[in-house]
Amino acid sequence: MWIPSNNKYGVAVHNWHGDVRFGLALDVGDSVDIVEECSHWYRGSCPRKSRAVGIFPKTYVNIKDLTKIDPVVAECTQVLREWSEIWKRLFVDRETYKFQTLRKVMFSILESRRELLSATMTQDQTLELQMVVVSKIDWGNRKLGLDLVPREGPLAVDPHSIGIVKLYNVHVSSADNAKASSSRGTLRRKTQRKILSHHLYFCMRDFGHRIGGDDAEVYFFLYDGTHMRPLSERFLVKISKDGFSNYIEKLHSNCTVFTDLGAADLNEDLHLVAVVMRVGKIIQSDSVKKIEKSGTLGHGPTFRRPFGVGVLSLADIAHFDSSLEQSSDEREYNFKLFQSEEKDFHLLPELIIKKSSGKYSPIQTTQGTQGIVVSLKLLHGGLGQARQEQPLLFQGSTITRKMGFPDVIMPGDVRNDLFLTLERGEFERGGKNTGKNILVTVVVLDVTGNVLADCLWGASGMESQSQYRSMILYHQNAPSWNEMLRLSVPIDKFATAHVRFEFRHCSTRDKTEPKLFAFSFARLMDMGGATLSDGQHELYVYKCEDPSKLQAANYLRLQCRPRDAQAKMDCGGCFSRSSKEVFVLRSLLCSTKLTQNADLLSLLQWRTHPETIQDSLTGVLRLNDEELVKFLQDVLDALFAMFSNEEGNSTQHSGLVFHVLVSIFSLLQSNKFQHFRPVMNEYIENHFAAALVYKGLITSVEHMAVFMTKAEHPDPFQKCFGSLEYIFKLLIQSRKLFARATGGQYEDSFRRDLHSLFTALNGMLAVPSYDVIIPTQEALLNSTGVVLEQLKDTLPAPELGMLARNMLDAIPRGAPIRLIQAKLHAVKDLVSGELFHEDDSRTVVLSVACKHLRMHLGRRDELRLCAEILSEILSQLHELQKEQRDKVTNTLQHDLDSLCKNILGILIRTISIIMEGSNAVLPQLVACLLGLLQLLDETHYKRYWDELSPNKDPRDLKEFLSKSLQVYEDLLAQDWHVFPNDWLVMKLAANDVLRMSLEEFAKPLVYRFLGTQAFDSQLWWCYFSLAVSFLTQPSLQLEQYREPKRLKILHSHGDMRVLMGFQILSMWSQLGEQKLHFIPSMVGPFLEVTLVPEPALRKATLSVFYDMMQCEQAARGSFRLVESELIDKLDLLISGNKGDDEYRELFSTILLEKVKVENPNWKEAGIAFIGSVTRLLERLLDYRSVMQGEENRDKRMTCTVNLLNFYKNEINRKEMYLRYIYKLHDLHLQAENYTEAGFTLKLYASMLSWDRETQSIVPFDSSGQPEWQRKEQLYHEILKYFDKGKCWEKGIPLCKELAQLYETRRFDYNKLSEILIQEAKFFQNILTQLRPEPEYFRVGFYGMGLPLFVRNKQFVYRGLEYERIGAFTQRLQTEFPSAQILSNNSPPDSAILNAPDQYIQISNVRPVGDAQALKTAMVPVPEKIARFYDVNDVTRFIYDRPMYKGPVDKDNEFKSLWIERTILDIASPLPGILRWFEVKQKSMLELTPVEYACEIISNAGKELSELIVQYKRDPKRNINPFSMRLQGTIDANVMGGISKYQEAFFSEQFLKSPQGAGQQANVQRLKTLILEQIQILEQALELHGQLAPTGVQPLHNRLLERFSQLKQSLSGRLKRQHSESIVNTPLPPLPTEQRVVQASTSAGLSVQPIGNYVYDLDEIYTKPGDTVRPVDPLSSYQTLSKESLTIPLEESAAPPVPNRPRSQNFIANGSMDSPEVPPKRQPAVNSPNAPPLPPRGITPDKRASNPMIFNDFGNADAVGRRHSSQHQQHGQKYSVVDISYDDPEADQQPHSLPPNFQDASGGHLSVCFAPNDFRDSGISTTSSRELNHMNLNNLGEDQSMISVHHREHCRISSNGSLDMHVGVPMNITQRESSTSSFDVEDLPVPPPPIPPKSLAVTSNGVSFAGIDDAHSPNPTSTQFNHNHSQNPIQNHSTNNHLGQEQQNGGEGGYSLLQHPVNGLAALPPPPAAVEAASSTTAVASSSSHQHDGGTF
Repeated sequence: MWIPSNNKYGVAVHNWHGDVRFGLALDVGDSVDIVEECSHWYRGSCPRKSRAVGIFPKTYVNIKDLTKIDPVVAECTQVLREWSEIWKRLFVDRETYKFQTLRKVMFSILESRRELLSATMTQDQTLELQMVVVSKIDWGNRKLGLDLVPREGPLAVDPHSIGIVKLYNVHVSSADNAKASSSRGTLRRKTQRKILSHHLYFCMRDFGHRIGGDDAEVYFFLYDGTHMRPLSERFLVKISKDGFSNYIEKLHSNCTVFTDLGAADLNEDLHLVAVVMRVGKIIQSDSVKKIEKSGTLGHGPTFRRPFGVGVLSLADIAHFDSSLEQSSDEREYNFKLFQSEEKDFHLLPELIIKKSSGKYSPIQTTQGTQGIVVSLKLLHGGLGQARQEQPLLFQGSTITRKMGFPDVIMPGDVRNDLFLTLERGEFERGGKNTGKNILVTVVVLDVTGNVLADCLWGASGMESQSQYRSMILYHQNAPSWNEMLRLSVPIDKFATAHVRFEFRHCSTRDKTEPKLFAFSFARLMDMGGATLSDGQHELYVYKCEDPSKLQAANYLRLQCRPRDAQAKMDCGGCFSRSSKEVFVLRSLLCSTKLTQNADLLSLLQWRTHPETIQDSLTGVLRLNDEELVKFLQDVLDALFAMFSNEEGNSTQHSGLVFHVLVSIFSLLQSNKFQHFRPVMNEYIENHFAAALVYKGLITSVEHMAVFMTKAEHPDPFQKCFGSLEYIFKLLIQSRKLFARATGGQYEDSFRRDLHSLFTALNGMLAVPSYDVIIPTQEALLNSTGVVLEQLKDTLPAPELGMLARNMLDAIPRGAPIRLIQAKLHAVKDLVSGELFHEDDSRTVVLSVACKHLRMHLGRRDELRLCAEILSEILSQLHELQKEQRDKVTNTLQHDLDSLCKNILGILIRTISIIMEGSNAVLPQLVACLLGLLQLLDETHYKRYWDELSPNKDPRDLKEFLSKSLQVYEDLLAQDWHVFPNDWLVMKLAANDVLRMSLEEFAKPLVYRFLGTQAFDSQLWWCYFSLAVSFLTQPSLQLEQYREPKRLKILHSHGDMRVLMGFQILSMWSQLGEQKLHFIPSMVGPFLEVTLVPEPALRKATLSVFYDMMQCEQAARGSFRLVESELIDKLDLLISGNKGDDEYRELFSTILLEKVKVENPNWKEAGIAFIGSVTRLLERLLDYRSVMQGEENRDKRMTCTVNLLNFYKNEINRKEMYLRYIYKLHDLHLQAENYTEAGFTLKLYASMLSWDRETQSIVPFDSSGQPEWQRKEQLYHEILKYFDKGKCWEKGIPLCKELAQLYETRRFDYNKLSEILIQEAKFFQNILTQLRPEPEYFRVGFYGMGLPLFVRNKQFVYRGLEYERIGAFTQRLQTEFPSAQILSNNSPPDSAILNAPDQYIQISNVRPVGDAQALKTAMVPVPEKIARFYDVNDVTRFIYDRPMYKGPVDKDNEFKSLWIERTILDIASPLPGILRWFEVKQKSMLELTPVEYACEIISNAGKELSELIVQYKRDPKRNINPFSMRLQGTIDANVMGGISKYQEAFFSEQFLKSPQGAGQQANVQRLKTLILEQIQILEQALELHGQLAPTGVQPLHNRLLERFSQLKQSLSGRLKRQHSESIVNTPLPPLPTEQRVVQASTSAGLSVQPIGNYVYDLDEIYTKPGDTVRPVDPLSSYQTLSKESLTIPLEESAAPPVPNRPRSQNFIANGSMDSPEVPPKRQPAVNSPNAPPLPPRGITPDKRASNPMIFNDFGNADAVGRRHSSQHQQHGQKYSVVDISYDDPEADQQPHSLPPNFQDASGGHLSVCFAPNDFRDSGISTTSSRELNHMNLNNLGEDQSMISVHHREHCRISSNGSLDMHVGVPMNITQRESSTSSFDVEDLPVPPPPIPPKSLAVTSNGVSFAGIDDAHSPNPTSTQFNHNHSQNPIQNHSTNNHLGQEQQNGGEGGYSLLQHPVNGLAALPPPPAAVEAASSTTAVASSSSHQHDGGTF
């Protein structure tokens, strides 16, 4: 039994394979969310496996308590999982920088997570680490475009636990923090708080000087370069004589922190000064070295002597970034030491800073050092904060204090430092020639002469001393030491202590102690208690040489300096003073306990000297701030004591005392003393005791208010009103003390005084403002909130509210902006203060705030302040509501009603107005609106609806609802565009609030605007539109999110779309009869709802369409509007990436089921409509799935055609039809399919009429045109496309149509002439321009993984220009990358058809032409005209597949090799609006083995005939190709081919066998073809003998010998039976003009075996790359033009050659315009007679099986042409004229070549041949002449090229081998390199070797056509048709094949070796070869085979 597990969370502790039903496989470490459990199993999901829910054993999972998991650790886990997916994607996308950066951050987060899990840190450390981690997370989320995580501190907030206004504020601060965060975890925060204190961490790293064997002391201090004075005390680092690194006095003795630097101190003139002193003898001498050598230590005292000074500028450190909360990095610096004369040593820092380089010089450092090396780091914040943030820096470091107080003085700071600077002295010489070496000893003593120990420091970093000894300046009677020391004397001893300075002379020779010669002293405090004043003091110097005289301190009666009040002048005998000697001392006191100010002391002692009160008070006003604060409590007590007398009345000093009080209070408002405010509050509450001062305070403030306008100096007034907080605190505390003492007397009087005071204050605010008094008024308003807050316990709430209202209302309406802002700040203070927390006062304050908010929202000024006030109100109310969740007080309900009534309407109007612009405050106002809606419940809304409709007048309510719905929709229109995109949490919370609000907004619609009279369709429409916008907004489409995020949203908010969807359905059901108002306008919105991919919502909402159909049917008799709107909107929405196959199925099933269940009277129409929409959905979804990507362009075309056909044929929607026509047109233009683009536009043009003037609108073009004009424009576009696509035949009818328009209707002869010129150009292009003929491919798409529009269908594709099957297959694989190419052409079985994968089958097909345009021709049609119709306007295609029937003879497989021919019919002719169309019909027929053999022999004969014609026409051609072809044909070593045919077919046994039944005619034809081949060879040898040069004659003789042997081998087997009939008698020529051509055509395909089919191997057919196209023997027709076939001869008697179309790269020579078509065979030169005809009865009538058309040939001047009344054969380039006779008995083929190869006069050629077609196999058919001109070899011919094109699938190379080429693309450069690497003439031509049988495979047969006897009296037509579409560029010449293939191994295609067939024909492969070929891949790569000769 499964039970819910309340969302447990666990981690897999072991791998589990999930090998049970419904099992969920787990890996170790996988986290699982557990939904249900039973006894031994859990059921849940793993976030790593998206949306997979399954079961797993309990024992494999460890359950974790989520409450004990650190939320930051949990967030790290979630973030790392989410980022890891993105990280992998960055790697795939090669985003190297982002990948590496994210990797570092992820590793650091992982490490931090590990530290947090270890739980070994303190709370502070944990918090700090958490902040660093979340800073990195926020940085990563921002950089990766993920959602912002709103957080307070390190923890993410729960949006349900805080109000939406506070959530907005948290988002704002989190967004700022995220922008300020970095990948290192540092945080750059935007903050208004100024950092007031800074500290400089210092550490000396190295000292690069040696002091000559003495120790050294380095004193570091900060120095102000502006005022040239020290900023800090000195810090001492001692250096031993062995070097810095060897001296360790104590740990960290080289580190200190210079504290309490203010912002003013950190400037460009801040320097670090290092003063270096040598510690040793006064004079350094060589004695030191002697002592060191002797190993004894020197004796005697050591002294400090000046050595050098270094100065380091700290300007770059001073320029720190105050927005960084973290400390700056520690940086290292180095600087040099300088030295000067000793007398200037004290000025050396100043000289260095001023760069007075003439007075100092640098000191050389020791080798390899950089002087003094220090590291510095700036710390920020208070000292305590700095210690907390950088504990390691402070550990063991000395604190070096600033000489002065910091910018911020903390109340607890205790300091008692007196800094003394020994500046200089002036002493007498004393009778000596040289100056003295004076040493100053400083001692602190008490009044009795006892030394005060441990109160003297020469520098920080040294121990406290009892005495301090200065440095010595050598021989200076006026030394300037400039040494600083610090005294810290205890407070109790300070008053009686004094400092004595003893002066001694130090001798350089005397090793005894220095001798005393004088002294000075200074008292630390005067008699009045004032400390030694700051500044310079000149002390008297008294002579004394006996130290013992000083012990009694009897000198204290003497004057220590001038004007010494404590001296007793009568005593002067003990010590004498020299008037010329003086000692100068500078002092600075930094003490929180002592003062130097006498006025302050007299103030504190005012009772003792009452007569000095006035002066003391005046002096205190001028006092330093710090002095007042130090004695704050004592000063205040004294002031209040002076303020009033014992009766509470004022005294004569009250006014001045009030000024002093205000000055002190104002002082406490400054930042410097902000931390003293708690001290002040503590004083007021616990120490203040003046119970009578309240009267005086009230009077004084009132007096200030009244006289404000009369004041000359506004400063005291500003201070007064700025300090009202403390004044009122003291006033109220005084009144409390008085009331407590008197039992509450005079309470009414006190209240009257207060009201009087506020009246005065109001009057002060009402005064018209001007610049002088505005700051005072601002100060009063800024204090208002806190003042009223102080009175909450004194005055009742209504009175407080009245006071507040009166004060704020007193401000004039047109007051200056500063005063308005101050007023709103006062309101903000009121609502954020304590008054707002109590029920009584809150109501009053809220009413005041609402009044002013309404005013400013209405005026739309100061909106930011209004928003802040509203935010504060709403946040406070939300907290109160949360506290009172169980029982909300009536007061709170009333306050919410008041807020709703006053604010909601005006707020919505304000948002509506400012939304049109870009106002920065808009997001905050929207948050306030949402916060207000969040607070309201049903009762509030109901009261508000009642409020808006007084007396049941709905106008205000309607206006409010309309405006509100409009604002909501505007907010939703762009997915809450007022908030940033990454604020998903905010958007979801806003949607939650809005959805609940819409539920309430729906109620007045139903209850107040639904009735017949009150119904408002516009309002309802707004509601529905808003609801649909809500439901379809992007942020709610959960499917777009990753699974963990989706689950989290579902858990926290649910699927709000479903809730809103049911709300919409509920509202729709409420409409009843009013539904008709929303048909069809609501079809689109409801369709959007149903397209949301949520099954529950779809099922619920789809039934609405039935409801709409029912409503419209009932009201209007049909549902045409619903149908039309649904189709329109479906197209738009599906194109917008909405909907899926599941929707299509749901749409069909739900609506069909609804129709069938309800069974309405329109059931049939409904079912038809649903079916139509379902089909449309299918097509739209197909289209949508391929909308993106260049590789899907062809798919887009198919889907577009499906859609436009649907819109035209099924639902007849012209505008949609046109839209998709233009989409298809644009796709074709992108693909450069210009012909197809023209056909596409022709669809639109065909809809327009020349006769209509009505306006025609085109999609994407709103400018209307008359129909005829639009059609004219379209025609010109189509003509442009047909011209680009070289499809001029299709453009000519349009030209004619336009010409008729211009000539007979518009009479625009200018345009007429232009169109006629264009038409003429088209005609000219047809005859002169080269047009590559395309290949066609059959493509079968199989498998259920393919899209519906191609699934299990076959198509015929029209290839691109020069595209062979290899390139085509590659292109198709790019389009279908997941598809597998089937390796054979057999029909796929059901396993493939139903497989979930994708399979594609590709093969070549050949077009079967049907030239309807040529059927009306009266003369033979020129070839260039006829060729177009061979491969264009075709709907029928064929392809062949070999197969074996009956027993297979391994020795002779010809016997059973059949050909299966497939005929395909497509839906539309190609070219058309697509480059491919679906196959609609498929049929098959079979060719017998004998027919296959006939085709092989026939094609071989044609090849040789073409060579004869070429060399007749151009005798100067290179003879090599001709020689090689003859040698390969005649001199074959293996003669087994013909014998195989003889063995297979020429025996009686074959004719009597089942296979030979009915094959007698074909056998006879095969014999005839072999005999004709012999005749052709005779002609060829005769011509070869005439043309062969001397060097080739031996080869020619050998060929003659071999030919003789060949004829002998055939004699006796193939004997012609002569007849005495007249048909065997030669006849004279018959002129063509006098003949009537009798054309017999066959209209269709015959299913009987035909003798001239092309056969091929299964290998070729089973691989797309090798697939070849057999020739359709039926319905074919070929004509040649006279112009193209007749060329005047130059000088020789060689017959002319008909013109041929140029190949792509043809280069013309001489005067020839184009390549020419050579005749295939040539009779003897002077043979005038026609050949004899075969006897009757031998050859059966071929008309029964192969009815053909034959050309008759007329006079000798004309070239014979085919008549155009027959069907044109597709793909055919040449034809061989075959002659038969009408007499069925006279159908015997001639024995010899007919004389019409050359006419009687030798003038013109009168015959044309049918060529072979090799375009399927990729075999080259380019002649050697063409190759010469294309520079493909170096045969050196310079005459015109003759292009010999083949119509079959094999190529006969010049050595006799039959070559077959796979259609793998090969560029021309490759072909050039493969054909021009050697000269064929240079090649030795040995007899070709016999190929081994295992290598022999057969190719297509060669079919030879009959010869037309021009003199025949009764000609009939018989023609063998052959398909050809060979590209002239990509193919090799048959004449060049031997050399090319031997050199290049058949590069460019297959060269498949054939069985030798007596030099004439080739055999098919043995079964092993066929099987091997069947297993090859679909598109074979080029392979090489060695040619063995003997085949062709």
